[in-house]
Amino acid sequence: MKIELLAPAGNFSKLKTALYFGADAAYVGGKDFSLRSFADNFTRGELAEAVKFAHALNRKVYVTANIFAKNGDLALLEDYFSFLQGVGADAAIVSDSGAFYAARKAAPNLQLHISTQANLTNKYAVKFWREQGASRAILARELSLKEIKEIHDFVPDIELEAFVHGAMCISYSGRCLLSDYLSGRPSNRGECVQACRWNYQIRKSDSLSDSGWLDIEEDGRGTYVLNSKDLNMSAHLKELEDAGICSFKIEGRMKSEYYLATVINAYRRCIDGGFDEVVGRELLTAAHRDYTTAYTLGENSQTVNYTDSQTKGDCDYIANVVGYENGYASVEMRGRFKVGDVLEVLSPNLSFGKSFTVERAYTSKDEQVDDCKLVQEIYKINCPFELRTADILRRRK
Repeated sequence: MKIELLAPAGNFSKLKTALYFGADAAYVGGKDFSLRSFADNFTRGELAEAVKFAHALNRKVYVTANIFAKNGDLALLEDYFSFLQGVGADAAIVSDSGAFYAARKAAPNLQLHISTQANLTNKYAVKFWREQGASRAILARELSLKEIKEIHDFVPDIELEAFVHGAMCISYSGRCLLSDYLSGRPSNRGECVQACRWNYQIRKSDSLSDSGWLDIEEDGRGTYVLNSKDLNMSAHLKELEDAGICSFKIEGRMKSEYYLATVINAYRRCIDGGFDEVVGRELLTAAHRDYTTAYTLGENSQTVNYTDSQTKGDCDYIANVVGYENGYASVEMRGRFKVGDVLEVLSPNLSFGKSFTVERAYTSKDEQVDDCKLVQEIYKINCPFELRTADILRRRK
């Protein structure tokens, strides 16, 4: 099987961004049954349109239905899976055995992928799900290359998918209860408040009336004691492929279009041309935490980002390109910029990485300005090389 680059899409606009920048497939969530219920997500009509849009480009759409279901969910899930089969979704992603059963009953022709939430950490678990009819297993992030290879050799007739980039959970395979206890929002039903990213403190005494607080310090490095580093396997994709992984998955249905464009573009180039310094630097340009390879290369005790929540990255997101004609790009402003600024192109095409100086700028009313400060205003700016709709402009810090 050809290696697949699988990208997240929290809404239709992000889906278009993901496919434009090189994803072979996208995973999306509907308004229900998804573990990212605070993403924009897709209505049923949008899901049908998303599948149609992707298939026209010879790409795929997988739909998450990976909550841990309760009795009251099952009839609704049956109807949902039947709908997904009807609109031609390429697979549903499930973690709950009851949801799996509901899908087999209501939509026998719908491909099913077993979510990482199902704790796929061993070869017997993967073999069990293959025998139930699952076509793909999304492996737990806790596995090493050696363990992945053992699973592939033991169950060679199932596709194996692995996360290669993005945020990680402090809890085992994402099975977290912190959100439930601290905010009342159930993480395993899609409402995680990301309590692991908070800055924690401790009281001076046992008295609840004592208003004094102390910072928690971890070897003098800070107070983010539950804040995982971000996964970055860009330099090890060939090793993952050799171990049996056929789909490289990027995390981030809640992330911005700029983040998705940056990361997908980097991994597309890495898959097609191999890892190099350009790819390595590219993954520093969007917001991220310190990077880690987690446990893929073996035991690793350095997976927590103690110093801060995350860095903002090396570039500012400036504008989306919406057109180009006669030496001028029409751009939708997303970050303030001025005449004299040097902007850089983020693109899957040959203009990638090229820079130019803004010398002239005009508003949608054709008024010449020096300061482009109106959010989502369509500005027209000079550009010496042709850009394409959906390219992105950014500014180095």
